Amino acid sequence: AYVFQSHEEDDRKVRRREKNRVAAQRSRKKQTQKADKLHEEYECLEQENTSLKREIGKLTDEMKHLSELLKDHEKICPLLHCTMNFVTIPRPDALTGCLPR
Repeated sequence: AYVFQSHEEDDRKVRRREKNRVAAQRSRKKQTQKADKLHEEYECLEQENTSLKREIGKLTDEMKHLSELLKDHEKICPLLHCTMNFVTIPRPDALTGCLPR
């Protein structure tokens, strides 16, 4: 009876070890997949970040250019030099002098 019981215990230990081995493999695979997914997400975010930085640079350049244009225009704008600045609605003929040709 003791030999039979010992054999059953050995079988149970073997089955338990096998089950544990399979569970550990599954866990490692899941962990690897999670790490791979995080790495892919990181790569995508890095690309998006680079793209956004490039866009910020372009928009900053455009803002500088438009600010310079505005400064140049303010020097010659008849509306800004008009003695009747208190008029809230400018005359249409004064506006046409400010429009680009």
